[in-house]
Amino acid sequence: MKNSTLSLASVILTATLITTGCSSAEQKVKEAKENVAEANEEVKDATVALVDANQEYEADIAIYRATTQEKIESNNKLITDLKARIKAEKKEVKAEYTKKIEALEEKNTTAKKRMDEYKAEGKDKWESFKREFNHDMDELGTAIKDINVNNAK
Repeated sequence: MKNSTLSLASVILTATLITTGCSSAEQKVKEAKENVAEANEEVKDATVALVDANQEYEADIAIYRATTQEKIESNNKLITDLKARIKAEKKEVKAEYTKKIEALEEKNTTAKKRMDEYKAEGKDKWESFKREFNHDMDELGTAIKDINVNNAK
């Protein structure tokens, strides 16, 4: 009788362990599936955020290009006006202003070329390029205005 009770207890214990072990594995599989689903959602959200950031970055470049093009065209018009003004100046003054105007025209052309050739290489490089380019364009605008002031005297 002791053997049969012991055998029965062993069978029940074994069955309980198998059942508990299986439900634990099933629970682990279920949790793993939930974790995978959550991870997929996070990847999807991150992808959407990345796409949005990339679109914003590309839009910023396009807007900046258009704004810069307007500044360059405005500079070209001012340079053309300066060329027309110096025609009435004395020969000595005319030669000096012509050299200055040609240098400004070259800087304006170089700025246009730099902007046209810029390739998107990342937001940090874009911000650096934009900061440097703004500085150069401000200097060019100031130089053009300074020639206007000197020419008016």
